[in-house]
Amino acid sequence: MRKPRVFVAGPVSWNRLVFVNRLPEARPHTVFASGHRTAVGGTSAGKALNLASLGADVTLRTVVGDDDAGQAVLDVLERAGVEVIAEVAAGATEQHLNLMDPHGGRVSIYLELPELRAAAHAARTAQALAAADAAVIDLAEHSRPLLAAARTAGVPVWCDLHDYDGVADFHRDFLDAADHVFLNDDAFKDGHDVAESAVLAFLKSLDKPAVATLGAAGALGVADGAVHRVPAVPIEEIVDTNGAGDAFFSGFLVAHLAGADMPAAMAAGAEQAARCLASPDLAPAV
Repeated sequence: MRKPRVFVAGPVSWNRLVFVNRLPEARPHTVFASGHRTAVGGTSAGKALNLASLGADVTLRTVVGDDDAGQAVLDVLERAGVEVIAEVAAGATEQHLNLMDPHGGRVSIYLELPELRAAAHAARTAQALAAADAAVIDLAEHSRPLLAAARTAGVPVWCDLHDYDGVADFHRDFLDAADHVFLNDDAFKDGHDVAESAVLAFLKSLDKPAVATLGAAGALGVADGAVHRVPAVPIEEIVDTNGAGDAFFSGFLVAHLAGADMPAAMAAGAEQAARCLASPDLAPAV
């Protein structure tokens, strides 16, 4: 049986993760970390690594700087079997400082953001895109032109809108081009409560298959007018929440490409998210 072929375009980063007992308040004070480490990050790296761990044949087109951080990111991806088309940009590789609390809370501070002025691997990118069963086009200016390229090539477009609030202009091109839409519920939260009815109403308004992840409450999906729900898979200990949303997306996509319906694909996504949460990395070890 042929492996599913997935093209991913979007950001990668090299991150410093700093673990704190609770996220700091917005006032001048001193905080002591319980630990820290560096690791690969970025939503497209998370998806590529999870897709590869699930047996997909993955090509990732991304942007890095000509620096040690960029090489560190590429080394991780290539060791995982991801084919990388790396455009080298002016400036440093994208880097974040992530403050993490024990409950999955995170504050991500962008330290560096590369700027791609001209793509050097357009032909190779077009070839990989045309050969894919699905095109995952993540939120980034340098991936935005590939929305139209995927549509022209006739490859189904999958977009993860993250914390889209239904209004922000930045996401509009991705939403309009997508055949399948994912997002999380962050923009629909009122304090610590989620207005699930608002999430569901938004999913129904899209008139295309759409899924919203709800953290510990699982996920909601809408397809062909039908509403589907899946609970989060219980795990003994959450090790690291980084990459859990990308893991859910990847588990769903691989199951979908294998012929699963919406409920089965959502269940596969929840399983992969649980494996990711129990792992210290963006994707669980195979």
